[in-house]
Amino acid sequence: MRTWFWTLLVFIGAVALALVLRDHDGNVLILVEPWRIEVSLTFAVLLLIAAFVVLHVLLRLITWVSHGPDRYRSWRSVRAQRRDHNLMASGWIHLLEGRYEQADKDLTKLLGKTQSETSKVVAGLASARAAHHLGDRRRRDEALAKAKASARDDVALKDAVAVVTAEAALDDGRPEEAVALLQPLQDASTRYFHATRLLVRAHQRLGNFDRVYELTRLLVRRGAMGADEARQYIEKAGAARLAAAGEVGFKSVWSDFKSDEKALPELARVAAQILSATGRHDEAARILENAIGANLDDRLLAQYAQCPPEQVKRRMNKVEGWLKHNPGDASLLATMGMLCMAGELWGQAERYLLQSMQLRSDARIHALLGNLYEALGRRDDALQHWRLGAEVSGELPVLTAGRALPSAETQHDPSAIDTGEQTEQPASIIPDAASAADVISDDLRTPSAAVVEPTSGSRRSMSQAPEDPAHEYFDSAPIPGVDVTQTSDTVPRTKAKP
Repeated sequence: MRTWFWTLLVFIGAVALALVLRDHDGNVLILVEPWRIEVSLTFAVLLLIAAFVVLHVLLRLITWVSHGPDRYRSWRSVRAQRRDHNLMASGWIHLLEGRYEQADKDLTKLLGKTQSETSKVVAGLASARAAHHLGDRRRRDEALAKAKASARDDVALKDAVAVVTAEAALDDGRPEEAVALLQPLQDASTRYFHATRLLVRAHQRLGNFDRVYELTRLLVRRGAMGADEARQYIEKAGAARLAAAGEVGFKSVWSDFKSDEKALPELARVAAQILSATGRHDEAARILENAIGANLDDRLLAQYAQCPPEQVKRRMNKVEGWLKHNPGDASLLATMGMLCMAGELWGQAERYLLQSMQLRSDARIHALLGNLYEALGRRDDALQHWRLGAEVSGELPVLTAGRALPSAETQHDPSAIDTGEQTEQPASIIPDAASAADVISDDLRTPSAAVVEPTSGSRRSMSQAPEDPAHEYFDSAPIPGVDVTQTSDTVPRTKAKP
């Protein structure tokens, strides 16, 4: 539209000029000794216009030629920027897609070709992340070193290098280095939310739970951490702070938590342990009841069932109320069974534990039933449930039934010197050495097919062994590498009289 407007305007000007010149048919006389030039007014005007156009074009041509090197450099710069932009975009896209090899290839190419210091830093950090995901620590450290050198005194770029380096240090299990890199950023501004989140992870690995608690509270206030994630950090850090405070500082630490946080399982468990240890069982019960009401956690229920006799009735009534709302919960049934055992209500305890076992057969319930039957004198039932509990815990090895233990090596048993006058040694002071059939040294080992008969002397024979079943697994074989003649339990040898 603009082109048509200017074309129309030029035509209007040309028509107006033609009309003006038609009414003025004068001449233009130019005297330049020895020449005398005379032209019409119309021709003179047209000549001036043509001269202006030619001179304008000539000057523009000279300017264009003189600015050729600058224009070439600008063109090369634009082309390099376009190439850097394409490589940077391609590298980051591949990095976000998880195609780390291709991302590392594009970013390494960009790092080697770009002349921009900012692009070098960004490409180096992105390449370091790609190499880190690939597990190439050497290339990652090289890329980080290049990025750090290119950052120079730029504060923003130096902070970016510090954050990426701290992330790599955390993943490598070096939280001390991560704290040293991130703490200056946290001190400079509390708005470094990502750096603060990394600091929370680092302090948690170092066991600095006070700092974890403080930084988590800061992130929650600024809206930089989700409620679920913050609850996990507060639960673990708060439990550690309670355990460290103990009975003395319990009240001050416990008052820092919000009402919903006091129902967190780990916090409630540690708090109840501290209160129970000091005899404040009612307060411990209230804390556990509040937490169990919010979450039927197995750890809390197991701790709730461990109480002194005077607390049993009150807690049984509470568990009965929970069972009305959750009649099919195996943990609640097991808790009720434990409380009945504590109150010596054996029949009710058996009923609740069997109901719990029908819903969920685990080692803990079998162990409780085994203890119950053991207390009732039903040893066979107790052994059966203990065996079932062991089977539930894991696969047991298959043993060959009726296999006898190998015979013990007894030929090197200590005995009195045969001097013709044998000294009788009291049987009570002769130590029974543990069986060493499986650990006999090479120079004392005999073929498995040969059975060495025990020697006569002051040692007792196998037929004279006591009736205690425990002695079936002991014999008189020597302990390898021990000279029993030098022990304090052996009667000193007597020299033969001439």
